[in-house]
Amino acid sequence: MTAISISARQGVPEDALSDGAAIDLERLCGAPGDGIRVAPAVDGIERIEARLHGKFFEPHRHDTYAIGVTLGGVQTFQYRGESRFSNPGSIIILHPDEIHDGGAGTEIGLRYRMMYLQPERLLAALDETDRSLPFVAAPVVGDEALRLAVGEAVMDLDNGIDELALDDILVRIAEGLYRHAGTKDAKPGKADKHAVLQASEFLRANLERPVGSQELEVVSGLDRFTLARQFRRVLGTSPHRYLLMRRLERARQMIARGESLAGAALETGFADQAHFTRHFKRAYGLTPGRWASLAVAGQCCHQSFIGL
Repeated sequence: MTAISISARQGVPEDALSDGAAIDLERLCGAPGDGIRVAPAVDGIERIEARLHGKFFEPHRHDTYAIGVTLGGVQTFQYRGESRFSNPGSIIILHPDEIHDGGAGTEIGLRYRMMYLQPERLLAALDETDRSLPFVAAPVVGDEALRLAVGEAVMDLDNGIDELALDDILVRIAEGLYRHAGTKDAKPGKADKHAVLQASEFLRANLERPVGSQELEVVSGLDRFTLARQFRRVLGTSPHRYLLMRRLERARQMIARGESLAGAALETGFADQAHFTRHFKRAYGLTPGRWASLAVAGQCCHQSFIGL
């Protein structure tokens, strides 16, 4: 299928996402239906395009920022007790660990692109070590500078992002989030960024086994209760949930490669497949089996598919 521009296909202005350049939707399936397409991995960032109909995702939460743009249709979701709507060109910003659902608000369906940004990557782009995560109360915003930055991040899902370009994109996204947070520090107190990043690195290196609080105390130099408070201040979630989500990410990658659900559960440290399924659905709003079926449905695109 020849590459087509999102502006011609969905009525989004040519400059909605980048300076005079529309997003190319390369090798998308021509047949109607739901599907999720994922970009090659970029350190600390996951990028997808989704085409959905109806209410699709049940209430769930990520421990990452979810930042993206609606390309076609109306995106609707429940967030912080209210119904929210995003039209083509609008920027969506969901804070880590905030419960939300998602789906299409009209019968024509929904198309959007989203990036899932680990808070560590956002913090690394800041020039101050004691800032906490910016909380943007309004999850749907209009901001040309932020739209351009997000557009550059999700413009080409077939390839990675150049390292220097990514550095600049993350700085601009961080600035945009703080601009819409309306404050330089949304949470009181000084954050011990170094200790938390030491702990998060240790957790990522030990995904296949239980990690005890005493181990993290040694690694971080903080007692377990101080670390728990600091971890949430810096990364927006708890050490336990951080470890769980990294395990789920690895399992999701295994499923995308065609490995069995039982094998993915076992290799990522879950007690059994039921335990794995419960946590997967709680995190992504879909069961692993449903996600695997979407991956199969997306093979006509010659792309890997993963879930939210």
